[in-house]
Amino acid sequence: ELDSSGIKTYVGQSEQKAQQIMEAYVKFITTGQPFVTAKYAMSLDGKLATETGDSRWISNESSRNYVQQMRYETDAMMVGVGTVLTDNPRLSLRKGEDSIRSSKLRVIVDTKGRTPINAKLFKEPGKVLIATTDLIANDKARQYEELGAEVLKLPLTHGLVNLEALLKELGERNITNVMAEGGGMLLGSLFNLGLADKVAAFIAPKIIGGDKSPAPVMGKGVMTMTEVLKLHCVNVKTFSGDVLITSYTKKRAYLKNK
Repeated sequence: ELDSSGIKTYVGQSEQKAQQIMEAYVKFITTGQPFVTAKYAMSLDGKLATETGDSRWISNESSRNYVQQMRYETDAMMVGVGTVLTDNPRLSLRKGEDSIRSSKLRVIVDTKGRTPINAKLFKEPGKVLIATTDLIANDKARQYEELGAEVLKLPLTHGLVNLEALLKELGERNITNVMAEGGGMLLGSLFNLGLADKVAAFIAPKIIGGDKSPAPVMGKGVMTMTEVLKLHCVNVKTFSGDVLITSYTKKRAYLKNK
């Protein structure tokens, strides 16, 4: 009717951007599971840290400030116990009011309950969920609960926490999006199982080297190049020398022309 009235109309100009804004909500509504972003920072030669585990800091301050924005926009941050043991991260959120920071959930994937009770993340605002299995000792589970954390026992699959069951549980709690921030085993498992929806890789112009330095994605991997996971809708941003590459693991309707 607008066209017939002589009013110029434009349809679909910002369709892709609108779909990206809604991506987490759309997946949650259609599948009941959260949208999962695999985020990591690595050096130009593909290293997550030095062979001693030192990773502070691979990315620069501008990149780290942007990560704060990403955390602000997500419902839950998730890391594997290996990252907690190596980096002792706070998984903090500096943006927003106290109520916003306290609403964020920090999920620790910890098959046997190895997270130290003095870990820094227990001291930050927000809830902590220890996703574990029956392999956790009862006294350790009790210590986590005394710290205010929730202990969630999930099925054991191939010696690890069943991540599909974890994401289903998070969906039932109305968690619409999750940012998985490492380590390599967790991210590798998410990719192996096809559970990661998006990749956000910060690449710093630094060379670490060393054949024992860890890589950001581990796990089973593939044997041939024909089996590799091909990413779609690649976008590149720069942050004072660092480069952020975001991409998707599956084609979606708004990627049809990509």
